[in-house]
Amino acid sequence: MKIAVIYFTNTDVTGMLAKSIIKGVKEQSSSMEILEHKISGKEILEGRFVNSSLFENLLTCDAIIMGSPTYMGSVSAQFKAFADASSEYWSDQRWASKVAAGFTSGSALNGDQSSSLNYLVTLASQHGMYWVGLDLAHGYRDRGLNRLGCQLGVVAQSYDGNVHSIDKLSAQYLGKRVASVVDKLSLKHNK
Repeated sequence: MKIAVIYFTNTDVTGMLAKSIIKGVKEQSSSMEILEHKISGKEILEGRFVNSSLFENLLTCDAIIMGSPTYMGSVSAQFKAFADASSEYWSDQRWASKVAAGFTSGSALNGDQSSSLNYLVTLASQHGMYWVGLDLAHGYRDRGLNRLGCQLGVVAQSYDGNVHSIDKLSAQYLGKRVASVVDKLSLKHNK
């Protein structure tokens, strides 16, 4: 089985979250193959994301975890270019029935990061994917995680390029959760 972690990062905050997610995936399932891809500006030509080998590799994944910093209330332009290019796979629903999850970061405690996660949920839904959020109710059964209380996915806050340790642990938890869901769906599918 294979999980992709696709993200854009500028200050490396979302990059550090991606590493924590990967750590969680590996803790949950040491046999899980990981496809990590950091979106780079070199892949964007005249405003269009171009990387056909990445998209071909994504077809072999059981889950795609997507991440972007929140800029001006949504995902970054670099991530949006990737998302727009995925439309070539949308018409045939080639990502349908894959598991999806997301993570984001911003410099404010509420810099509209949930808008970015809502965008990712919509993207996944358009592709026919199954969205996995956090099952960590902040202040109730959060296990000391989900510091900012967003159920849609991982939200981190950083104004100086450092990532709060609880945000990293929340990302690690999301990685475990996605790997667990992939395992459960695989078992049901193989029966």
